[in-house]
Amino acid sequence: MNLRARFAAALTVLLVASLATPAVASAQTADNPWLDRRVLNIAHQGGEIEAPSNTLFAFKTAKDKGADVLELDVHATADGELVVLHDDTVDRTTGGTGRVDELTLEEIKALDAAYWFVPDCGTCHDRADADYAYRGFATGDRRIPRKLGKSHRFEPNDFRIPTLREVLETFPDEFLNIEIKRTAPDTTPYEEALAALLVEFDRGTDTIVVSFSDLAVGLFTAQGTGVSTAPGLGTMGAFWASVQGPLPGVPLPGHHAIQVPIEYEGLPVVTPEFVTKAHANGLAVHVWTVNDRAEMAWLIDIGADGIMTDRPTLLAEVLAERG
Repeated sequence: MNLRARFAAALTVLLVASLATPAVASAQTADNPWLDRRVLNIAHQGGEIEAPSNTLFAFKTAKDKGADVLELDVHATADGELVVLHDDTVDRTTGGTGRVDELTLEEIKALDAAYWFVPDCGTCHDRADADYAYRGFATGDRRIPRKLGKSHRFEPNDFRIPTLREVLETFPDEFLNIEIKRTAPDTTPYEEALAALLVEFDRGTDTIVVSFSDLAVGLFTAQGTGVSTAPGLGTMGAFWASVQGPLPGVPLPGHHAIQVPIEYEGLPVVTPEFVTKAHANGLAVHVWTVNDRAEMAWLIDIGADGIMTDRPTLLAEVLAERG
């Protein structure tokens, strides 16, 4: 199904739902804590340009830089363990190769997740060996200097691919934004396991689970965890269509936020009117992925509730300037 067809199908569902549940928006607004949390500095992959993507090192240092929310991505390994990694394969960020769902946790843990990281560049494959500042810390090939962190003592595991359990243990009180990546129908689904783990750690509306896949979000929501969610790409597109021109938009029952780019495939998505109508329908607006100072300031001015960025230090500066 192409993108337009997905938008159309989701829009039909939303319009039917809006006719059946006219009071949802006001109730959702009252019960949505994400509308009171603004403007959130959401560290995308822990701040991918400033630290190795999705590592415990990135998450720990993102908090020191002023991040309010740690954004991370989840896959399941071949032996069913939930690990934190953005891509479907380990090729881009580590020195290894292979699909995550075809590797065991032991094989994943042997990799260096900082292998291709260059400060202020991110994951870059075309630099001199000396530019890879953290390469070898994960494997023990290089000693981790004490001066590396102001408030933390780091260890090799901080530079490896973490399990989701390790993240939950390390950050029991932090806001988390968890994205479900490769899942059904492309591989064995793991939404039930994700839900069980979040319940084990007593996560609720301090955590938001998202995915491009509406199927994945639906499978997670069906577990009844009480964890906040944002809709997938099809429903997001349908909601965008429902607020164009004089249209007021329709509620998205059960969701607490809508996470969108400033524009998508050349179409402007985030506008002052879009933010206003999302709020009127009980939805916080989180915008991805913004690394430009002027765009950050504009989003703050039009009322965005959260900004995902690879540069949490820069966003913290902009937020401080705006008071």
